[in-house]
Amino acid sequence: MNIAVIFAGGVGSRMNTVSRPKQFLDLNGKPVIIYTLELFDNHPEIDAIVVACVEDWIPFLKKMIKKFEINKVVSIIPGGKSGQESIYKGLVAAENFAQEKKDSGTIVLIHDGVRPLITEQTITDNIIKVKECGSCITCVPAIETFVINKGNGDLLIPKRSDCLIARAPQSFYLKDILEAHRKSQKEQHTDFIDSCSMMNYYGHKLGLLVGPMENIKITTPTDFFVFRAMVQVHENQQIFGF
Repeated sequence: MNIAVIFAGGVGSRMNTVSRPKQFLDLNGKPVIIYTLELFDNHPEIDAIVVACVEDWIPFLKKMIKKFEINKVVSIIPGGKSGQESIYKGLVAAENFAQEKKDSGTIVLIHDGVRPLITEQTITDNIIKVKECGSCITCVPAIETFVINKGNGDLLIPKRSDCLIARAPQSFYLKDILEAHRKSQKEQHTDFIDSCSMMNYYGHKLGLLVGPMENIKITTPTDFFVFRAMVQVHENQQIFGF
Protein backbone atom coordinates (compact mmCIF):
# COMPACT_ATOMS: atom_id res chain seq x y z
CA MET A 1 0.00 0.00 0.00
CA ASN A 2 1.18 3.53 -0.84
CA ILE A 3 -0.06 6.43 1.28
CA ALA A 4 0.60 10.13 0.65
CA VAL A 5 1.09 12.09 3.88
CA ILE A 6 0.50 15.77 3.09
CA PHE A 7 1.43 18.28 5.75
CA ALA A 8 -0.29 21.64 5.60
CA GLY A 9 -0.13 22.73 9.22
CA GLY A 10 1.77 25.99 8.75
CA VAL A 11 0.37 29.50 8.71
CA GLY A 12 2.72 30.94 6.06
CA SER A 13 4.30 33.84 7.93
CA ARG A 14 6.83 34.46 5.14
CA MET A 15 4.02 34.81 2.62
CA ASN A 16 2.69 37.83 4.56
CA THR A 17 -0.90 36.78 3.92
CA VAL A 18 -3.49 38.09 6.34
CA SER A 19 -6.76 36.41 5.38
CA ARG A 20 -5.63 32.80 5.00
CA PRO A 21 -2.65 30.42 5.26
CA LYS A 22 -0.60 30.02 2.07
CA GLN A 23 -1.90 26.50 1.34
CA PHE A 24 -5.38 27.96 0.95
CA LEU A 25 -4.44 30.82 -1.36
CA ASP A 26 -6.69 30.77 -4.40
CA LEU A 27 -5.61 30.42 -8.04
CA ASN A 28 -8.27 30.20 -10.75
CA GLY A 29 -10.89 29.38 -8.14
CA LYS A 30 -8.90 26.52 -6.60
CA PRO A 31 -6.78 26.54 -3.39
CA VAL A 32 -3.10 25.65 -3.71
CA ILE A 33 -3.50 22.54 -1.56
CA ILE A 34 -6.16 21.16 -3.91
CA TYR A 35 -3.69 21.36 -6.80
CA THR A 36 -1.33 19.27 -4.65
CA LEU A 37 -3.97 16.77 -3.54
CA GLU A 38 -5.19 16.24 -7.10
CA LEU A 39 -1.77 14.97 -8.17
CA PHE A 40 -1.85 12.18 -5.59
CA ASP A 41 -5.58 11.53 -5.92
CA ASN A 42 -5.24 10.95 -9.68
CA HIS A 43 -2.17 8.72 -9.40
CA PRO A 44 -3.08 5.05 -9.92
CA GLU A 45 -0.54 3.76 -7.39
CA ILE A 46 -1.60 5.98 -4.49
CA ASP A 47 -4.08 4.12 -2.31
CA ALA A 48 -4.83 6.73 0.35
CA ILE A 49 -4.06 10.30 1.41
CA VAL A 50 -3.66 11.68 4.92
CA VAL A 51 -3.57 15.44 5.54
CA ALA A 52 -2.23 17.25 8.60
CA CYS A 53 -3.93 20.64 8.45
CA VAL A 54 -4.20 23.90 10.37
CA GLU A 55 -6.97 23.01 12.78
CA ASP A 56 -9.14 26.07 12.20
CA TRP A 57 -9.11 25.41 8.45
CA ILE A 58 -10.12 21.74 8.55
CA PRO A 59 -13.84 22.49 7.85
CA PHE A 60 -12.87 24.58 4.81
CA LEU A 61 -10.51 21.86 3.56
CA LYS A 62 -13.25 19.24 3.86
CA LYS A 63 -15.57 21.48 1.86
CA MET A 64 -12.94 21.95 -0.88
CA ILE A 65 -12.19 18.21 -1.01
CA LYS A 66 -15.86 17.54 -1.60
CA LYS A 67 -16.17 20.35 -4.17
CA PHE A 68 -13.20 19.18 -6.24
CA GLU A 69 -14.01 15.47 -5.84
CA ILE A 70 -10.82 14.39 -4.09
CA ASN A 71 -11.64 10.77 -3.31
CA LYS A 72 -8.60 9.20 -1.62
CA VAL A 73 -8.36 11.32 1.54
CA VAL A 74 -8.95 8.92 4.43
CA SER A 75 -7.95 11.17 7.34
CA ILE A 76 -7.58 14.88 8.08
CA ILE A 77 -5.97 15.60 11.41
CA PRO A 78 -4.86 18.85 13.12
CA GLY A 79 -1.24 19.77 12.48
CA GLY A 80 1.31 20.11 15.26
CA LYS A 81 3.30 23.01 16.64
CA SER A 82 6.15 22.29 14.22
CA GLY A 83 6.64 20.66 10.85
CA GLN A 84 8.19 17.65 12.53
CA GLU A 85 5.18 17.21 14.81
CA SER A 86 2.74 17.66 11.93
CA ILE A 87 4.50 14.96 9.92
CA TYR A 88 4.50 12.59 12.90
CA LYS A 89 0.79 13.07 13.46
CA GLY A 90 0.17 12.38 9.78
CA LEU A 91 2.32 9.24 9.94
CA VAL A 92 0.36 7.96 12.95
CA ALA A 93 -2.89 8.46 11.02
CA ALA A 94 -1.34 6.54 8.11
CA GLU A 95 -0.29 3.79 10.52
CA ASN A 96 -3.85 3.50 11.83
CA PHE A 97 -5.21 3.19 8.29
CA ALA A 98 -2.58 0.62 7.29
CA GLN A 99 -3.39 -1.45 10.38
CA GLU A 100 -7.08 -1.40 9.47
CA LYS A 101 -6.12 -2.75 6.04
CA LYS A 102 -3.68 -5.24 7.60
CA ASP A 103 -0.83 -3.95 5.43
CA SER A 104 2.64 -4.34 6.93
CA GLY A 105 4.69 -3.08 3.97
CA THR A 106 3.20 0.38 3.58
CA ILE A 107 5.19 3.05 1.75
CA VAL A 108 4.57 6.69 2.67
CA LEU A 109 5.29 9.67 0.45
CA ILE A 110 5.71 12.73 2.68
CA HIS A 111 4.92 15.91 0.79
CA ASP A 112 4.31 19.62 1.38
CA GLY A 113 0.78 20.87 0.81
CA VAL A 114 2.34 23.94 -0.81
CA ARG A 115 4.42 22.01 -3.35
CA PRO A 116 1.86 21.59 -6.15
CA LEU A 117 4.14 21.28 -9.19
CA ILE A 118 5.40 17.72 -8.95
CA THR A 119 4.61 15.27 -11.73
CA GLU A 120 2.97 11.85 -11.92
CA GLN A 121 6.35 10.42 -12.92
CA THR A 122 7.99 11.83 -9.79
CA ILE A 123 5.43 10.01 -7.62
CA THR A 124 5.94 6.79 -9.57
CA ASP A 125 9.73 7.05 -9.33
CA ASN A 126 9.54 7.61 -5.55
CA ILE A 127 7.61 4.37 -5.09
CA ILE A 128 10.04 2.45 -7.30
CA LYS A 129 13.09 3.83 -5.47
CA VAL A 130 11.73 2.94 -2.02
CA LYS A 131 11.17 -0.62 -3.20
CA GLU A 132 14.76 -0.69 -4.49
CA CYS A 133 16.62 0.72 -1.50
CA GLY A 134 14.19 1.59 1.29
CA SER A 135 13.87 5.34 0.82
CA CYS A 136 13.70 8.10 -1.78
CA ILE A 137 14.63 11.77 -1.44
CA THR A 138 13.46 13.89 -4.36
CA CYS A 139 16.19 16.43 -5.17
CA VAL A 140 17.18 18.97 -7.77
CA PRO A 141 20.74 19.90 -8.80
CA ALA A 142 22.29 22.97 -7.16
CA ILE A 143 22.48 25.79 -9.71
CA GLU A 144 24.48 28.15 -7.48
CA THR A 145 27.51 27.71 -5.25
CA PHE A 146 26.99 26.66 -1.64
CA VAL A 147 29.06 28.33 1.08
CA ILE A 148 29.12 26.49 4.42
CA ASN A 149 30.01 28.68 7.39
CA LYS A 150 31.87 26.47 9.86
CA GLY A 151 32.40 29.33 12.34
CA ASN A 152 35.51 31.26 13.37
CA GLY A 153 35.77 32.63 9.86
CA ASP A 154 36.19 29.17 8.28
CA LEU A 155 34.22 28.62 5.10
CA LEU A 156 33.76 25.41 3.19
CA ILE A 157 32.81 25.64 -0.48
CA PRO A 158 31.95 22.21 -1.93
CA LYS A 159 31.98 21.52 -5.65
CA ARG A 160 28.66 22.51 -7.13
CA SER A 161 28.52 19.23 -9.04
CA ASP A 162 28.50 17.39 -5.69
CA CYS A 163 25.55 19.38 -4.34
CA LEU A 164 21.84 18.60 -4.53
CA ILE A 165 18.89 20.40 -2.95
CA ALA A 166 16.42 18.15 -1.10
CA ARG A 167 12.79 18.75 -1.93
CA ALA A 168 9.75 16.46 -1.77
CA PRO A 169 8.27 13.90 -1.82
CA GLN A 170 10.52 12.24 0.73
CA SER A 171 9.44 8.62 0.81
CA PHE A 172 10.06 5.66 3.12
CA TYR A 173 8.63 2.47 4.44
CA LEU A 174 6.16 3.59 7.09
CA LYS A 175 7.65 1.40 9.81
CA ASP A 176 11.14 2.90 9.28
CA ILE A 177 10.17 6.57 9.39
CA LEU A 178 7.90 6.01 12.40
CA GLU A 179 10.73 4.26 14.23
CA ALA A 180 12.97 7.27 13.58
CA HIS A 181 10.31 9.71 14.80
CA ARG A 182 9.78 7.75 17.99
CA LYS A 183 13.51 7.64 18.65
CA SER A 184 13.70 11.41 18.20
CA GLN A 185 10.84 11.91 20.66
CA LYS A 186 12.50 9.66 23.22
CA GLU A 187 15.72 11.64 22.84
CA GLN A 188 13.81 14.97 22.79
CA HIS A 189 15.41 15.77 19.45
CA THR A 190 12.71 17.96 17.96
CA ASP A 191 14.57 20.25 15.56
CA PHE A 192 14.96 18.13 12.43
CA ILE A 193 14.35 20.33 9.40
CA ASP A 194 12.85 17.50 7.34
CA SER A 195 12.45 13.74 7.15
CA CYS A 196 15.65 13.02 5.23
CA SER A 197 17.68 14.86 7.88
CA MET A 198 16.12 12.68 10.57
CA MET A 199 16.65 9.44 8.66
CA ASN A 200 20.26 10.34 7.88
CA TYR A 201 20.89 11.13 11.56
CA TYR A 202 19.63 7.68 12.56
CA GLY A 203 21.84 5.91 10.04
CA HIS A 204 19.43 5.04 7.26
CA LYS A 205 20.68 4.82 3.69
CA LEU A 206 18.97 7.41 1.52
CA GLY A 207 18.03 6.79 -2.08
CA LEU A 208 18.19 9.82 -4.37
CA LEU A 209 15.93 10.89 -7.20
CA VAL A 210 16.54 13.96 -9.35
CA GLY A 211 13.13 15.49 -9.91
CA PRO A 212 11.86 18.44 -11.98
CA MET A 213 13.26 21.90 -11.27
CA GLU A 214 9.75 23.37 -11.17
CA ASN A 215 9.00 21.37 -8.01
CA ILE A 216 9.13 24.49 -5.84
CA LYS A 217 7.64 25.10 -2.41
CA ILE A 218 5.35 28.12 -2.26
CA THR A 219 6.85 30.06 0.63
CA THR A 220 7.05 33.68 -0.57
CA PRO A 221 4.94 35.90 -2.86
CA THR A 222 7.52 35.35 -5.61
CA ASP A 223 6.97 31.59 -5.38
CA PHE A 224 3.24 32.10 -5.82
CA PHE A 225 3.81 34.18 -8.97
CA VAL A 226 6.04 31.41 -10.37
CA PHE A 227 3.34 28.86 -9.58
CA ARG A 228 0.72 30.97 -11.33
CA ALA A 229 2.94 31.24 -14.42
CA MET A 230 3.59 27.48 -14.47
CA VAL A 231 -0.12 26.70 -14.24
CA GLN A 232 -0.69 28.98 -17.22
CA VAL A 233 2.08 27.19 -19.15
CA HIS A 234 0.49 23.80 -18.42
CA GLU A 235 -2.92 25.08 -19.51
CA ASN A 236 -1.44 26.40 -22.77
CA GLN A 237 0.21 23.04 -23.40
CA GLN A 238 -3.16 21.33 -23.10
CA ILE A 239 -4.97 23.84 -25.31
CA PHE A 240 -2.33 24.54 -27.97
CA GLY A 241 -0.17 21.44 -27.76
CA PHE A 242 3.13 23.15 -26.93
